[in-house]
Amino acid sequence: MEISDIPDRTANTTLPHNGSDLRKRPRTIPQVSGSTSETKDPDPGYSVSETGKSCEDEGNRSEAVIHSANHVANGNDGGDKTANGLDRGTDFAAVKLAYRPSAPAHRRIKESPLSSDAIFKESHAGLLNLCIVVLVAVNSRLIIENLMKYGLLIRTGFWFSSRSLRDWPLLMCCLTLPIFPLATFIVEKLAQQKYIHEPVVVLLQVIITTAVVLFPVFVILRCDSAVLSGVTLMLFACIVWLKLVSYAHTNHDMRALAKSIEKGDVQPNSLNTDYPCNVNFKSLAYFMVAPTLCYQTTYPRTPYIRKGWVVRQIFNLIIFTGVMGFIIEQYINPIVKNSQHPLKGNLLYAIERVLKLSVPNLYVWLCMFYCFFHLWLNILAELLRFGDREFYKDWWNAKTVEEYWRMWNMPVHKWMIRHIYFPCLRNGIPKGVASLIAFLVSAVFHELCIAVPCHMFKLWAFIGIMFQVPLVLITNYLQNKFRNSMVGNMIFWFIFCILGQPMCVLLYYHDLMNRKGKTE
Repeated sequence: MEISDIPDRTANTTLPHNGSDLRKRPRTIPQVSGSTSETKDPDPGYSVSETGKSCEDEGNRSEAVIHSANHVANGNDGGDKTANGLDRGTDFAAVKLAYRPSAPAHRRIKESPLSSDAIFKESHAGLLNLCIVVLVAVNSRLIIENLMKYGLLIRTGFWFSSRSLRDWPLLMCCLTLPIFPLATFIVEKLAQQKYIHEPVVVLLQVIITTAVVLFPVFVILRCDSAVLSGVTLMLFACIVWLKLVSYAHTNHDMRALAKSIEKGDVQPNSLNTDYPCNVNFKSLAYFMVAPTLCYQTTYPRTPYIRKGWVVRQIFNLIIFTGVMGFIIEQYINPIVKNSQHPLKGNLLYAIERVLKLSVPNLYVWLCMFYCFFHLWLNILAELLRFGDREFYKDWWNAKTVEEYWRMWNMPVHKWMIRHIYFPCLRNGIPKGVASLIAFLVSAVFHELCIAVPCHMFKLWAFIGIMFQVPLVLITNYLQNKFRNSMVGNMIFWFIFCILGQPMCVLLYYHDLMNRKGKTE
């Protein structure tokens, strides 16, 4: 260090440029723990906190001297050379005392950075960078190994093939689905003008919404279509069903509120709703294409469309869709084809296949989430100037399974809360039963979207969704027992993404192959 180059004499120094007398400066000398001058033996009844506090005060004084010494030794005070030399010569006495062997090195109670009390208070950016580097290295090796073993498996028929032409009945069914919103609008218009009574309105809306789902199911089961085409049609039909239920339920509630206002039971200004009921085709048409499942007459709107932003998001959508296709063709298909039924045969081999499939399956699932919930819904919202774009929350930080289901799919969550959960509570149903009913509805539609395109009903998706109910109870218990911990988050990632989804993929694949083998 530069301290050894500083002369030992400081008495003949001149005044600094601000004119202050350096000889009148108080000299800060730290109290060394071994010093006996003006000290008393501690009281036998002293506490650890008092000792730690006094040691900390002493340490603060010493650290102030050390900071000043480091500042002088490094020459970082920003002044000219003369002033810098004066300060270095003046503070040398304090520096000599601060760096003496008798100066205390341990001054306060501290925790190790990785201890349980401090691990969540420290920054782990370096470890995160290490994980990213390791992840890139491991996946690069896997990509090279896969290409050396299988070659490039991407085929031109992945997106379009001659078999796709046989799916024209599904395309025609998809094009005819807008008939059902039109029928729903006619019923609501007649109800608004009081041409039909409320029980008839409810019956007609039940028939229309049921037909929205049953019609695509009938078309898919009658045709030998591709699984991907069937899944797309069923997802579209389920979205239309959710929207029509919200449209009919909201208008029904508005008519009930209107009757209450006419009777004087409710004041209009006390309602947080879009009253009066205004059934018009324009609001329905906007709702059917808007990125929401909850109907209301007006929505928050943005002032203009960012065209450049839309182009960039479309480009990202194309890129990530291609990444999904590459992972499915290059990784998932070979693993699935070289596997066996997970519930039959060698248990260790089945576990190895599930774990090997979990990584590419997780990548595809994350890409799917990013493409649909972030890119596509934001593109649609931008084109329609739809303002409320909270399509998801930070579900990756969910500490319980219940938090995950509340945050990962906000359009469906808001629909469930608005049209199932709260109506159940208003009718005196307990909260636990209301949550069970919401999971039951979700399980039914998950099973429809997978089982119908596969032409088989094994109830794997239904069981997987209903299995979330005990997981909710388990992770809630663990969160209450281990507060401020991520035990529930790790259980969620392992059960849902590492074990659950790969298991469902293998189950449906082998059952589908067995069905095709029997029919051929």
